[in-house]
Amino acid sequence: MDNFLIVTNDGKDVGHVITMKIKALLEEAGKTCVICQKNEDKKIIRESLPDEIDCALVVGGDGSLIEVARMLQHRDVPILGVNMGTLGYLTEVEVSNINEAIQQIADGDYVIEERMMLEGVFQDQSGDISLNDIVVCRKGELRVIHFQLYVNGSFLNSYEADGIIISTPTGSTAYNLSAGGPIVEPTASLIVISPICPHVLNTSSIVLSSEDEIIVEIGMGRNGTEEEVFVSFDGADTMTLKTGEWVKIHRAQASTKIMKLSKISFLETLRRKMKGN
Repeated sequence: MDNFLIVTNDGKDVGHVITMKIKALLEEAGKTCVICQKNEDKKIIRESLPDEIDCALVVGGDGSLIEVARMLQHRDVPILGVNMGTLGYLTEVEVSNINEAIQQIADGDYVIEERMMLEGVFQDQSGDISLNDIVVCRKGELRVIHFQLYVNGSFLNSYEADGIIISTPTGSTAYNLSAGGPIVEPTASLIVISPICPHVLNTSSIVLSSEDEIIVEIGMGRNGTEEEVFVSFDGADTMTLKTGEWVKIHRAQASTKIMKLSKISFLETLRRKMKGN
């Protein structure tokens, strides 16, 4: 592993202080290191990415790592996150441990975890993928939306809710957790469906096989009005659906590879992150 790409959240690493430290440490270890270029809107310039990338180091929070995972979805590149955010379930390296982390990488002392992703496809065959979740939620004024859910072509349930979260195991500690959904070991292969503020009692999350195919169809509004909703992928790219339209969600062919340096288990990490909450 010789060729590294560093992607920095400029708002978190102001002046690239941590970024330049990482670059210097990698070069001292005999590695090639390129800092990702961004445009004036702080968006990654994809065309500037080098052809050879053995590992991407992300300096920021979990959101920054997810952005890079989606960008590199077809490059088969492991990603390591340096946490400059808050909880940091994905970005495991703390700033205080950077020297040790780079040494571990140089020594080959790491493991690679493969994380499943989801793909959402619309009726016009356009679509996108996500590492954490695909969320269908109301657009505009405060009101409940009627959703119809189908799994593998069979009707599952209907919801009146603010929205629905379709989550991967990796995303189970994100929006899904906030909505009362279950926490899942991140390397598992399954899909979690969690309604957002459902307008019925005792509506629990549903856990499905990673091989299942889910269709979320938008129902009619009150008094026969047409509804509009947003479909978001990892809280970033969004599409609009109207009454009668749907999004089909299934496991993506692409996956994300996360580099792990810590020997601490997911359950121990979870206990530490949630301590006091």
